[in-house]
Amino acid sequence: MLSSRPYLARALYEWLLDNGHTPYIVVDAEREGVNVPRQSVQNGQIVLNIAPSAVRDLYIENAAVTFGARFSGQPMEVVVPMEALIALYARENGVGMVFGHEPVMPEAETSEGNGTQPKDDDDRPALESVEAQDDEEASGTESDSDDARRTKGRPSLRVVK
Repeated sequence: MLSSRPYLARALYEWLLDNGHTPYIVVDAEREGVNVPRQSVQNGQIVLNIAPSAVRDLYIENAAVTFGARFSGQPMEVVVPMEALIALYARENGVGMVFGHEPVMPEAETSEGNGTQPKDDDDRPALESVEAQDDEEASGTESDSDDARRTKGRPSLRVVK
């Protein structure tokens, strides 16, 4: 499965903007692939304003958050890999989300033709049809009481009108 972090980050970003708030991100500046202004890093982290008025060409993609910004008058291309994104919140009230450690997700299943082996059919759940034992069950009539149906050991559906 793909990480949920980029999807949640995009949704939170839009939600904060829709509510008139200023979105900020907290970044783990010690992670590999992070490109942020090092002079602003404190305790291995940096807080960045990602409001549309503060950045240009913001992209919150599955792999990373990227944008251009000026720091002390100098233009810089900021790159924050998704694993380095710690939190996204509103400056005005602190509402947002802290992204915890995400467990390693199993790879998405892929079909044949791209070099990966499909999972064995025996390992996957499957649906099978079950034949009714008599005409009364097949028609769905309720001549038996609910207690009698439960003792048969088979699941059933009851129509509620």
